[in-house]
Amino acid sequence: MSDIKSRGYANADKLVSTDWVAAHLNDDHVRIIESNEDPLLYPSGHIPGAVEVDWVKDLNDPLRRDYLDKAGFDSLASRIGISPATTVIFYGDKSNWWATYALWVFELFGHTNAKIMDGGRLKWAEEGREFTREKPAITPSNYDAPARDDSQIRAFRDGVLAHIQAGGQLVDVRSPGEFSGETLHMPGYPQEGAVRGGHIPGASSCPWSRAANDDGTFKNATELRAIYLDELGLNPEEPTVAYCRIGERSSHTWFVLTNLLGFGDVRNYDGSWTEWGNSVGLPIEK
Repeated sequence: MSDIKSRGYANADKLVSTDWVAAHLNDDHVRIIESNEDPLLYPSGHIPGAVEVDWVKDLNDPLRRDYLDKAGFDSLASRIGISPATTVIFYGDKSNWWATYALWVFELFGHTNAKIMDGGRLKWAEEGREFTREKPAITPSNYDAPARDDSQIRAFRDGVLAHIQAGGQLVDVRSPGEFSGETLHMPGYPQEGAVRGGHIPGASSCPWSRAANDDGTFKNATELRAIYLDELGLNPEEPTVAYCRIGERSSHTWFVLTNLLGFGDVRNYDGSWTEWGNSVGLPIEK
């Protein structure tokens, strides 16, 4: 934790180190949660005591293009044995982009006692720490969450349209090819999901991965300010919207701007390019 505290973040308490996690594996007040893009990783080996939260099966409504509702979140939180007082620690693959996505969804339900393990699976593995295939024995709880609050950290299409018409700050965190309209997804992925390529007018291009080091940890505050404030010219005092293709990569940037740089009003537009690029009548740029 001392290394994290020294990096100059606005809210360093939202990150914990692998050392901290290793020291709290048997802490009854802590629940470690693995969230990955690749569903085969958790069963192949995970941090001892960690439970899995699958971004498709656990966080999304099976019929609507939306997240789970209060009843669904209560069921999920009860199944993984947490209470509102439990400190939840998220980690995963892809430099924690799915971990930040899961954390963002938990915060929609008011569970703000949530942190990211800096470096995710990669750092834990590179340090030679233990993985297990054994699933923990969890005593279910009886979680009663508040209704999901989409008003503070989530953006919707019409709100984004009004935001750009007012000249608001907008960050496109996809790859340069997606931003230019040459592709519809990152290299190595099926090029599908939208009928048009390009970006939302007025958006600045800053791929999410620029905020991460090679070992999956976050860059320090000085490096992050050089990217988002000096290079992109973002004002931490002004409302900011981040988007990608479906909202998962932009949750990583939302976490960086909100917790590491202290921006006061950042919203993740989870509809992102799959909604914007398929909507009739919405403007795009290439």
